Amino acid sequence: MRPTPPPTIQPLTPDFEAPHFRQALSRFATGVTVITTFAPDAQKGDTASSSFVGITASSFNSVSLTPPLVLWSLGHRASSLPLFHAGTHYVVNVLAADQLDLCQRFASGQGDRFAQTDHTLGQAGLPILRGALAWFECHNRSRYEEGDHVIFVGEVERCGFADEGQPLVFQQGQFSTTQKLP
Repeated sequence: MRPTPPPTIQPLTPDFEAPHFRQALSRFATGVTVITTFAPDAQKGDTASSSFVGITASSFNSVSLTPPLVLWSLGHRASSLPLFHAGTHYVVNVLAADQLDLCQRFASGQGDRFAQTDHTLGQAGLPILRGALAWFECHNRSRYEEGDHVIFVGEVERCGFADEGQPLVFQQGQFSTTQKLP
C-alpha cells in the first residue's frame, strides 16, 4: 500500500508583531563572532589596518562537514555589505568571554577598529584575532538574499581553535559565558 501524500498547506500570515518575534528570538543563546574581510578602497598611505573591515555578528552556524561549510548573515542596511558581498574571502573569529571589548569595538562601526586589535594574517591575508576561541578562513561560496538580510555561505579552507577558554555568549540582550551543568 502506497502512503498518501500530505495535503498541500499554504503558509499562514504571522499573528505577531516584530517586537514579539525579536523577544522570542532573544531566548536563544548564541556565540559571538567578529567577521573580517578586505576593504579594497583604502587610500594609499593609510595604515595597514585600514585595508580591512570587521563586524560583530551572532548569526553564525555550521552547515556541513563535507564539504566544510558555515553560514552567517548581514543586514541589507549594513555599510559593509558591499565589501562582504564582493569579497572572495572572510574570516569568522569566534570570541572568547574575555573579548567583550573586541565585540563592542567591532559592533560600534566607528574608527579604525584594527588599530588597537592584536591579530595575525591568515593565508588569504585577512585578520585572525589573537585570543579567539576558534577561527574559520572561508571562501565566499554563495550568498542568498532572504528578508532583510543576506545569508553568506562560506567554504572553510583553514581553521584553528584554542585548547581552553570560555565562549562569549549573547542572550536576551546581555553578554555572558557558559557554565557546565553538574
